[in-house]
Amino acid sequence: MTPIPRPLLEVTNLSRHFGGLAALDGASFSVERGEVVGLVGPNGSGKTTLLNTVSGRLSPMGGEVRFNGKLVTGFAPEAICRAGIAGTFQLARIPDALNALDNVAVAAMYGRRRLDVASARADADRLLARVGFTGNVAAHGDQLTYFDHKRIELARALACAPELLLLDEWLAGLNPTELEDGIALVRSLREEGLTIVMVEHVMHAIRSLCGHIVVLNAGRVIAAGTPEEALADPDVVRVYLGESV
Repeated sequence: MTPIPRPLLEVTNLSRHFGGLAALDGASFSVERGEVVGLVGPNGSGKTTLLNTVSGRLSPMGGEVRFNGKLVTGFAPEAICRAGIAGTFQLARIPDALNALDNVAVAAMYGRRRLDVASARADADRLLARVGFTGNVAAHGDQLTYFDHKRIELARALACAPELLLLDEWLAGLNPTELEDGIALVRSLREEGLTIVMVEHVMHAIRSLCGHIVVLNAGRVIAAGTPEEALADPDVVRVYLGESV
């Protein structure tokens, strides 16, 4: 018999505490190849902690993370990046010491492919165009707009050549025109076959992009399914609206 392929990402009973606060409390879900999965929930529900644990920025206190069928629980961020997971931060972080081009080129040099400087800069130029950056590639962070920072950070993640892209509120803070441009860009990455897990509060974006969502509350998964199914779950309605259905 042909073996059933495993999900690209498997998160099982993941736990993480900060003092007496359970930021993650036995969270479990999986992501199939080619999916866009949304992580939604109220502020403080554990969404960013979950992404940071998957990416290696935080170490779990329990549970495991498997990527491509291999255990990566507790691996250092650089090891997880080279395994094929890269992403953006909740707040865009663009070091002013590097210009736009070199912010992306560094990721191409030290990510999965280990490109030389010339190749990394050429790839960075291509990726900046890919994400719609039209500014001066020699400009530094303090000369660029907020959306420019977002685009550079996304290009930097893509320069790592990920199989799994983690987006932490990448669409947050955009004006309506920028939001539609951002949604179209993420959709185009999905159409190219990239697997994406995105934390997002903009429900229009979640409904437009995600075939599957996972709803967190107090570090626990309280619902999962299509956006229509999960957001109509009585527990989800109660968490968001404080009322029963």
